[in-house]
Amino acid sequence: MDALALHRLHFAFTITYHYLFPQLTMGLALLILVLKTIAVRRNDEQYHEAARFWGKIFAINFVMGVVTGIPMEFQFGTNWSQFARITGGVIGQPLAMEGVFSFFLESAFLGVLLYGEKRVSKWMHWFSAFMVFFGSWISGFFIIVTDAWMQHPVAYRIMANGQYEVTSFWALLLNPWGLLQYAHNMCGAVVTASFVMAAVGAFYLLEKQFVEYGRIFLKVGVIAGVVACVAIIFPTGDLHGKYVAHHQPVSMAAMEGLFHSGKGADVVLMGQPDYASGKVDNPIVVNNLSSFLIYGTTKAEVQGLDQFPRDQWPTTLPLLFYAYHIMAGLGTYFVALMLLAALMLWRGKLYTSRWIQWPLMLSFPLPYIANTAGWMTAEIGRQPWVVYGLMRTDQGFSKYVSASNSLFTLLGFMGLYVVLSILFVVLVYKEIQTGPHKAAAVPTLTVS
Repeated sequence: MDALALHRLHFAFTITYHYLFPQLTMGLALLILVLKTIAVRRNDEQYHEAARFWGKIFAINFVMGVVTGIPMEFQFGTNWSQFARITGGVIGQPLAMEGVFSFFLESAFLGVLLYGEKRVSKWMHWFSAFMVFFGSWISGFFIIVTDAWMQHPVAYRIMANGQYEVTSFWALLLNPWGLLQYAHNMCGAVVTASFVMAAVGAFYLLEKQFVEYGRIFLKVGVIAGVVACVAIIFPTGDLHGKYVAHHQPVSMAAMEGLFHSGKGADVVLMGQPDYASGKVDNPIVVNNLSSFLIYGTTKAEVQGLDQFPRDQWPTTLPLLFYAYHIMAGLGTYFVALMLLAALMLWRGKLYTSRWIQWPLMLSFPLPYIANTAGWMTAEIGRQPWVVYGLMRTDQGFSKYVSASNSLFTLLGFMGLYVVLSILFVVLVYKEIQTGPHKAAAVPTLTVS
């Protein structure tokens, strides 16, 4: 591999690993706030303890996110110095604000949430849960704003030295691409958290341990999961997909495996794209659906890859095609499973039906895969641009950092992250096995 390929692989590895943690913390922040709100309104000690339990899981995730996020941001200066030098006047501001909200606001109130319950009033403790939620979600917003500018540059000008600067900070923050991407991304984070919470609840019921807490986790996880799983498809996914189709039509064509333009474009549900021959092998298609989803009519013409020069096609096209279809396929599965679980909850059978508890417990890794596939779709789809339409990827990397140096640090990060992964699994497993600390004071019910 040359230096550019290794720099891309290096950043892809670090950012993919890092995002395993923020997606859970952002989603859990909302669910902890829900648990804490119910606890305060009802003066219910079980919900208080449920919030404490998930606060510990949140803290472990938060620390892992911080540890893996700092090296990722340093890579802008090491592996992508040209990109950082030219665009720093734009991306530096939201990234700096993300650091303020994440490392100061969120972490400060997380300390109050974890250790201040006996030292502050119940409403102040609730407020700390709210501020952890607010800090994590506003932190995510500034990261999305940065990425959205790379996808759809707005509110910038080029100075005499070739660098970019912001012309309107509010226009940068209100980038339409960023607002749609943020809504879609945060729904994905809640999907992850809801599946994790429901999985722990199902595990407790299947094992007949901490049963009352298992019911709480299952109920909150399923209700939040239904809302988030539906919202991630419509309206957020639908609107974001239409925006991509209008502003990055070549990316949408590559995602769909649409090689040739035409009216009544189909959606390929499954197949193997052959970009050498310009076709999808063994396709399973829904006729005219792509035209309808993008333009609202089955007769609309959709641009195919044949309308664009090959040097503007996204790189690693098969990976883009498969990532997009994995994301869409898993999203459909999530809706089906959570709607079925919600129906069982409504009928009062969720807590006693082991056949639905098993898939709920075993499905918790799938949102991580879907979110990763979604980000791969967005970032590979932007290629060959690091800033869409302005700077190509091969213009942004550090030319004086050799391939061997990049490979050495990549292997070092891989080894370090293996150790971190083992530590993370051990800590979370220990918390789940220990369970809510006051569970012994709650009568344990038998689930038949």
